[in-house]
Amino acid sequence: MRFAETGFNLEVDLTRGNIEREATDPKLTALYLGGLGTNAKILWDRVPPEVEPFSPDNLLIFSTGLLVGTPAVGCNRTIVSTFSPQTLLMAYSMMGGFWAPELKYAGYDKLIIHGKSPDLVYLWINNDKVEIRDASHLQGKGATETAELIRQELKEPKAQVASIGLAGENRVYFASIEQGRSSASRGGIGAVMGDKGLKAIAVRGTNDVNIARPDEFIELCNEALEYIKVRRENPIPGVMPILAGLGSPQEMAIHDEKWHTENFAWGNSRHRRKGFWNEEIEKQWTDTMENYRTRLISCHNCPMKCGATISIPGFPTYMMKCFSKLTYAMAAMSDLEFGLRIAQSATEYGMDGFTAPQVMAFALELYEAGILTDKDMPGMPSDNEGRFYWLLDKIVRREGIGDVLANGTYWAAKEIGNGAEEYAHNNIKKHEQLPLKLGMLNPIYFLMYSTGEKINITQIEGNFPQAPFATREEREEFVKDWIQVPDEKFKKWFLDWELRGENSIPYYPTVEATCEIVDWQEKMHYIDDATGMCAGLSSFPLKPPYHIHNLPTLISAATGMDLDESGLTQIAKRIRNLVRAVNIRRGMRRKDEKPPEDHWKKRFPELETKLLDEYYKFKGWNEQGIPTRESLHELGLDYVSEDFLQRGILTDVEGSPSEKASTEK
Repeated sequence: MRFAETGFNLEVDLTRGNIEREATDPKLTALYLGGLGTNAKILWDRVPPEVEPFSPDNLLIFSTGLLVGTPAVGCNRTIVSTFSPQTLLMAYSMMGGFWAPELKYAGYDKLIIHGKSPDLVYLWINNDKVEIRDASHLQGKGATETAELIRQELKEPKAQVASIGLAGENRVYFASIEQGRSSASRGGIGAVMGDKGLKAIAVRGTNDVNIARPDEFIELCNEALEYIKVRRENPIPGVMPILAGLGSPQEMAIHDEKWHTENFAWGNSRHRRKGFWNEEIEKQWTDTMENYRTRLISCHNCPMKCGATISIPGFPTYMMKCFSKLTYAMAAMSDLEFGLRIAQSATEYGMDGFTAPQVMAFALELYEAGILTDKDMPGMPSDNEGRFYWLLDKIVRREGIGDVLANGTYWAAKEIGNGAEEYAHNNIKKHEQLPLKLGMLNPIYFLMYSTGEKINITQIEGNFPQAPFATREEREEFVKDWIQVPDEKFKKWFLDWELRGENSIPYYPTVEATCEIVDWQEKMHYIDDATGMCAGLSSFPLKPPYHIHNLPTLISAATGMDLDESGLTQIAKRIRNLVRAVNIRRGMRRKDEKPPEDHWKKRFPELETKLLDEYYKFKGWNEQGIPTRESLHELGLDYVSEDFLQRGILTDVEGSPSEKASTEK
């Protein structure tokens, strides 16, 4: 008997219309846990680096995560993995809601899609009955509209549906997969789903998930729940509102947006409004949110209520969470009401709420600069908000200039030329970042931005505070109950971290300490992404209920594995290095690992070079960021080093990179 997982994957070949239930190897669970870890192993084994994202040989993997479907509070994440049409690297995006638990209750740990359907179809998984069904009547339908139509067609109101909108059907590079209360949006995985001719996946499951030591496991779950209740009554003082509590950023519940509106860049990470936030605007935004927000909602088995239903007169009700509340309003330099309205349209189309508004702002900047002209924009309205709606529709339908913009700012700028590249400046590895524009370089964030395989800062940052507290007394109070740190030295580093003037070099106790802080935060995200734990209860917030000290016990009680902190750390390192190896094999190198040039007002090039040098050494990578043969051997990844040697990525000289150039689209 398998514990915490079903022991089966569902394989669907859309080219042949073949469906198979495949048993999995329990040894892989011990090595990679599940979720992202085993997704990466499947992609490494089965998708050669020469395979293009829109090839039938590319895989689209929906994974449940090891602890999903168990009573562990907040374990509900679907980890969707493929190769991105935008970055050409491995894309993995997490969505909450109820879909992943439903898949596990249906009897599967993963759904692996390969091939391409000649016609538009959807998948219906009802426990052990699986069908590929015609979806021609759903062509062009919105993502949430599709989900509701499928439930009605199946006469199964409890079915959980993951679907794409028109953006996915038309292979917009930043198309999302929408799923009720959450979405998997980064990296263009919705475009891959559309390329495969798959409109939606509906799931209904009624089976159980077995737990190895249920009494112990329930006790641990209850301890976490009690901690959540205590934290709810005792938010952390002295930090921005979204960090004071737990859960995914509480944007739906919080109305004070002073920090975000004055620190996030307006437009395509180019403009900044000083002193924008005032009492009048705060009241206006609060009234808008209170009028349109119907209720706060949670994901499966979680009390946090990080999302909300948004009901706008004349529009269908939709679900929203996190920063998509702000990104459209910021891009248009408009108000929250506009942001909520256009976000509803974008959700139906199935589009990434971080990239889409930046692409539209990028287009308007090019128009204002004369790089794009009226000839490129025939029929575009004259008013600001009307232009955004017009561009949204053109991009989704790939009409005119929208066909170019649908590939994201990096590829669009290359095609447009004539200086457009200077305006596509908020990318890392060809992928748009959060629209931030801050003051002085933060060394921890420099490393997270540069080296993160997720290529998305909100899935890298976490348990260490973002900025020093003003006084020693405040710092001493913070560390008193800071039980989550992996070692006491982290407390000392925080105590010694002081505010510095803008003209001084950013200070952490040592560069080595910076490397360890980043490594800790990163490690917790990789554990979450393998177990299906919501980052809002583990890797993202300050002082979360789940941490490196109790997660090994939780996993052991669920699975029967004999796991301690060092063992879990080793698994996280193995997953992290395998994900990196997948990207290295596809051409990623040090030259790709740099934040946008103007992300921080004040930069320190020599320090940045040293940070990257030392971090690579700390991780066991060579000067190009490639894991060395020695470090791969220590992690049981000899098959990776053998492949690297064969391809010339590594040579027989330990750690020496090949001169073989990486390829670009």
